[in-house]
Amino acid sequence: MKQTINKSKRSSRRRLPPIRSGEMIDYKNINLLRRFISEQGKILSRRMNRLTSKQQRLMTIAIKRARVLALLPFLNNEN
Repeated sequence: MKQTINKSKRSSRRRLPPIRSGEMIDYKNINLLRRFISEQGKILSRRMNRLTSKQQRLMTIAIKRARVLALLPFLNNEN
């Protein structure tokens, strides 16, 4: 009985989507891109980001473009 209550409570909990409906995934939107990069400068995995596969592909392309244009660092070595 106790397990069924916990399962239903877990599934009814809704998480906010990481990208709002008005936000565009673009290499110029640095504030958005920084949310999906680790402290070391690595691109976070899709499971950690809670993105769809299409959003993750677009995010990866945007982060790589921003790195090439020097808007984002390739590595974060600020120790």
